Amino acid sequence: MSLNIIFMGTPEFAVPVLKSLHASKHKLLCVYTQPPKKKARGQKILSSPIYQLAKKLKISVRSPLNLNEDTEYDFIKKINPSIVVVVAYGQIIPKKFLDLSGVIFLNIHASILPKWRGAAPIQRAIMNLDNESGISIMKIVPKLDSGPVMMKSKLTISKDTNFDELSKKLSELGARLILDSLNLIQNDKAIFVDQNEKEASYAKKIKKTESKLNWENPAKKIIAKINALYPNPGSWLEYKGSRIKVIKALEVKLNGKPGEILNKNFTIACSKNAIQILKLQKEGKREMKTSEFLKGNNLEVGIKIS
Repeated sequence: MSLNIIFMGTPEFAVPVLKSLHASKHKLLCVYTQPPKKKARGQKILSSPIYQLAKKLKISVRSPLNLNEDTEYDFIKKINPSIVVVVAYGQIIPKKFLDLSGVIFLNIHASILPKWRGAAPIQRAIMNLDNESGISIMKIVPKLDSGPVMMKSKLTISKDTNFDELSKKLSELGARLILDSLNLIQNDKAIFVDQNEKEASYAKKIKKTESKLNWENPAKKIIAKINALYPNPGSWLEYKGSRIKVIKALEVKLNGKPGEILNKNFTIACSKNAIQILKLQKEGKREMKTSEFLKGNNLEVGIKIS
C-alpha cells in the first residue's frame, strides 16, 4: 500500500528528496514551490529547481504567493494527503493546515535538532567549527523547527568542508531517510521524540554584511567563514579598490598585523596565524587559482588590506 503525499520544496537542496519520492512506491499528489523570481540582471524570470523538476516529471505544481489563502487550505483538504513532506519550502505552514485531521506534516531539516533550528543550519554549523551536522526528520508544529523528531542521521564536517559539498551530502541523506521514515509511519512503527528546549540553538539567516572578512578573527574562524559562505554569498576582501572573493584558503603558522600581506603567495595575517589564499575570484571574472591571479598582479608585501 502506498501513501498519498504532497511535496513542498523550492531550492536545489530539495531536488534529491523529490526524485526519491517520485521513484518510490508512494503516490505524489502534487508539488508546492515558491513562485518564479526575477533575476537581478536582465530581469529574466527564473522558476525554482523544484518547479523545473516537477514539470519534467509531469507532476502537478502549485506556486501560491501566500499559503494563508482559503483556496490552498480547501485544496489540500479536498485531495486529502496522508503526508505532506516539506524541505526548504520558504513559507511558514499555517496552523490550520497543521490541524487537518489525518494529515502528518513532516519537515526534513539540515541539522541535528535541537541544534541549529532556523534558516541557515548548514552555514552556521561550518562557521561554528562544528565537527558534525546531519538530517533530522520531524513533525511540523507552529513553533519554528521545534516539533518532535522521528529520525536523525549524522555526517562529519572536516576543516575543509564547504557549504556546497555539505549541502549536497545532506540532501542525499535526507532523500534516503524520508523513505525510511515513511515506511515506519506506514507500518505504525514511527516514534516521535520531543526536543530538549534547553539544548536549542538558532541558525539565523545569512546577511550580506557578514561576507566581508575580518582579519581580527583567528585564521581558523576566517577559513570556516570562507567555507560556510561558498558559493553564495561568498566571503570577500578589498585590495586596491577591488573586491576579491576568496574561494579557498589554507591556515599557515605565520604572524603579523591583522590584515597585513605577509608574502608574495597572498598570505594574510589574522589575529592568530594567517591564511594563504589558494583560489579566488575577481569581480565579474571567473574563479581562478591564486597562482594564475599573481601572474598579472604584483602583490605589495607589508601593506594592510581591508
